[in-house]
Amino acid sequence: MSFDEVITSLQKKRRTTSLLMGNGFSMAYDVEIFSYNALHNFLQSQEDELLTKLFGAIQTRNFELVMQQLDTTIALLEAFGAEETVKEQILAASDKLKKGLLKSVKELHPEHVYKIPDEKSAACANFLRLFLESGGQIFSTNYDLLLYWVLMRQGTSQHIDGFGRELENPVEVQKGEDEEWSDLIWGPNQAKQNIHYLHGALHLFDAGSEIIKEQYDWTGYLLEHITARLDEGSYPIFVTAGNGNEKLEHIRHNRYLSYCYDRLSGIEGSLVTFGFNFGQYDEHIIDAINRAAKHGAQAADKLWSVYIGTYSDADAKHIESILPKFKLKVQLFDAKTANVWGA
Repeated sequence: MSFDEVITSLQKKRRTTSLLMGNGFSMAYDVEIFSYNALHNFLQSQEDELLTKLFGAIQTRNFELVMQQLDTTIALLEAFGAEETVKEQILAASDKLKKGLLKSVKELHPEHVYKIPDEKSAACANFLRLFLESGGQIFSTNYDLLLYWVLMRQGTSQHIDGFGRELENPVEVQKGEDEEWSDLIWGPNQAKQNIHYLHGALHLFDAGSEIIKEQYDWTGYLLEHITARLDEGSYPIFVTAGNGNEKLEHIRHNRYLSYCYDRLSGIEGSLVTFGFNFGQYDEHIIDAINRAAKHGAQAADKLWSVYIGTYSDADAKHIESILPKFKLKVQLFDAKTANVWGA
């Protein structure tokens, strides 16, 4: 199927349609920035001896695989009663890799929203509106700012990410004092939230008592503020665990991520995926989709179907090989026909 055929069919059914996006969304914008190869090459250019050894020993450019291997190694060391110093070295290596991945994404990232050409931003906004206007939700596993930037720049009115400001001095205001507002915190618009960063993102920070969204303002661009936080030792919400179970454990230990995951587990109508390959470390996403398919006693309250975008015959064969994992109707479409960022 083509993407237009998928959307036309769902619109005829008046079906609420949600969107799940993976790294292919960002790669469709610029493969030179957002591919695993680009991130790996950036890390290699830093000439870090430890990270060079890691990638050389495991012979892959896949960050998830390297992290999974490190987690497995730690489990084996614990099983055989290895010295704590050895385990600490591997934990340090894992932490360094995660921070290196974060640094790679930030450093390779476009400097600010206006680096995205107008026509690309407008085309992407039109793509996203197809789902929001149907009453659906958007879920992303990407760390970068592309989704956020497009929604803000194009004034996509239907999008709600759950963040807002709260008045901090209501009593004083009644006495005539000036209003004092909080940072952009998650919660004020949570009930209507339809934009969900399933694995976190560069602009979302866990401040302990609050989840804070970093923002662009007159003092500097968004990435400048994020860099300042990183320099202070504050790190974004960022799921970088190895396998699906470990990712889910990370998600469950953060109230924002857990909420987003539960929303995916309760979607209704149909789901379209773009740039998400359902790899071996995505079992938690398939579990959420299957939970949504069982959700609700009434017919209208469940997820009926998922339309998975594939770029190649190899992608299609992979999805066909894992079809038994899905507990609902699955159809494939040609992801290249979506033209997310314009023709």
